[in-house]
Amino acid sequence: MRLHLFSGLIAVFLSPALSLELIESRALNLCSDSLSLTAAHFNVVFTPHNRSMALSLDGSSKIAGLVSADLILTVYGYTALRKTLDPCEMNLDGLCPVKPGPLPMMRTNIKISDDVVAQIPRIAYTVPDLDASVRVYINSTETSQPITCIEAALSNGKSVYQSGVGWTTAIISGLGLAASAITSSLGHSKTATHITANVVSLFGFMQSQAMFGMASVHMPPIVQSWTQNFQWSMGIIHIGFLERLCTWYQRSTGGTPSTILSNLTVTSVHVMRKRSSEALERASELLKRVGQKPVSNGGAIVARGIQRVGFRAGIEVSNIFLTGLIFFIIFVAIMMLLVAVFKAVCDIRARSEGRHTLKDLRDRWNLVAKGIMFRLILIGFPQMLILCLWEFTQHDSAAEILLAVMVLLGMSLTVGFAAYRVIALARQSLASHQNPAYLLYSNASFLNRWGFLYVHYKATAYYFIVPSLAYTILRASFIGLSQEAPVVQTVALLIVQTSMLIAVSICRPWMNKKTNIYNISITALNFVNTIFLLFFADVFNQPGLVTGVMGVVFFVFNTAFVLILLILILIDSLYAILSKNPDTRYQPMQDDRDSFVRSQSQLVTAELSALGATARGDVAGSLSKPSQPFCEEPLVSNGKTNSRSRLHGEESSGDVTLHERRSLTPVDLSVVFPQDQH
Repeated sequence: MRLHLFSGLIAVFLSPALSLELIESRALNLCSDSLSLTAAHFNVVFTPHNRSMALSLDGSSKIAGLVSADLILTVYGYTALRKTLDPCEMNLDGLCPVKPGPLPMMRTNIKISDDVVAQIPRIAYTVPDLDASVRVYINSTETSQPITCIEAALSNGKSVYQSGVGWTTAIISGLGLAASAITSSLGHSKTATHITANVVSLFGFMQSQAMFGMASVHMPPIVQSWTQNFQWSMGIIHIGFLERLCTWYQRSTGGTPSTILSNLTVTSVHVMRKRSSEALERASELLKRVGQKPVSNGGAIVARGIQRVGFRAGIEVSNIFLTGLIFFIIFVAIMMLLVAVFKAVCDIRARSEGRHTLKDLRDRWNLVAKGIMFRLILIGFPQMLILCLWEFTQHDSAAEILLAVMVLLGMSLTVGFAAYRVIALARQSLASHQNPAYLLYSNASFLNRWGFLYVHYKATAYYFIVPSLAYTILRASFIGLSQEAPVVQTVALLIVQTSMLIAVSICRPWMNKKTNIYNISITALNFVNTIFLLFFADVFNQPGLVTGVMGVVFFVFNTAFVLILLILILIDSLYAILSKNPDTRYQPMQDDRDSFVRSQSQLVTAELSALGATARGDVAGSLSKPSQPFCEEPLVSNGKTNSRSRLHGEESSGDVTLHERRSLTPVDLSVVFPQDQH
């Protein structure tokens, strides 16, 4: 089973050995200010086993006369090959000599000499997501003066972007949620809480990986491909009929769909990989020509950030927002359908077997369903924040902008209102009981509906809801709104990520020591990844080799971390399902939440017993018992009488119970300021 689940990740390392060796490029771009040579379409494939290079070129030229070309091959910032080429010696039609005007459509095969093939390093054929480019300086043969410069990014056809990686992470996340639901229905609430908290943190980390891929800095190819594996968590998933539906909707509401994917035979799309002043200048010029959107019926197009993510997923740029929104709605619908099926199963089993645990779940089903809905909204909040804010800069159609406004306001108000309710009740609990956990966990209705915001935090850290939501909103805002300013975006993300790391390291807000280590490790790696973005944005003006190496290190670090998280989730899930009592694996919470939950359930049982006794006419007997919750009974503490009523029907012979002592204590320092988290 484990081999099957991790087959997608293993395929990343096996793919270099299973495919044909080749080097190819599908985009030709200018690396100088001169527009003497432009290419509407460019495609070249070199196969070393037969020393053949297939070239396809369609463009225009303002050059007249004989030219020569200086070719420079760069691999991970290292100059691997320098070669001077003569088009006349290579028998290239239309280039010997070059004439002004449209170039003839060129489709030819060129034989490469053995000495040139021998100079290409083996790494160019084997390492996935090759970070290599070829730059050609075209010079006039008569004057020996440079005329223009063109550049092409190279690929060897091997990539760490594998569908198996996405399926593996999704399956294990789903297994964790299923294990949580099963253990919760069996009464193991402590185990269910821990597994749910870890799965939600894992999903948040996968969303963070996708967000890094959406940053508009010019990443190394291996980073682009690795982060593309997690774009499913942001709703960036290609389905043919859904893309046609999005295009129809946009056209029907007055928008103009982009046609990049349908025009790939006549359009070269350059996925930005490195930062250079020439490339950025060219990218800016191209984006201005198409109204700040990479939409064109011909010529070169530059894609980066969210546009790059959509292009690599096979989604038209103008369909990215609507695709993400539809998949979020589908995700919510499927989850609620599964919940309804689970309720039906509980109904059948409760009627046939009379299981009290399932009957209790049925009795509070409406609250549970609302809580699940709110949790799904919280999970999709980062995704829809980014896509809605980005839509404001794209203006795909008036109807889509209206959808973005409605979704953004609806989700923000829902999450904000939930946070307000939690904080208000926690403060009320502090004022009346000197412990925020009292009302947060003894109120079953509130816990089922709003507990998704605070159950993974310790009770005394309820306030951390606010910085957590602020962190999500700030990251999404800079990613969605700063696509045209990559350096500003990167620096802002670094500040936000640094602040969050400091906050979680000081507050350690999660419910126990293990969960704190789990989540602080995720936050620390996100901080390290932001440092990588600084290198990718060329803030330090480092050599190209450094950028290439940093891309490989990024991939290794994040791959290892994802594997560790997946293994931990898998172990927790299997233990929860196979163990008879998985709760014994987890130590009690220091905020005493379990006692408050148990006390609440005991109170409800006592109330029902009292009502039943009253209905039978046994009023005297019911009132004579000091354990009834409606009776006032003096509490003994140090020989004195306290007039507070008994809350939970717990009997005592002279000494108050542990819970009563905590209620009587003005401030229990062991709860408010725990010394040790387990």
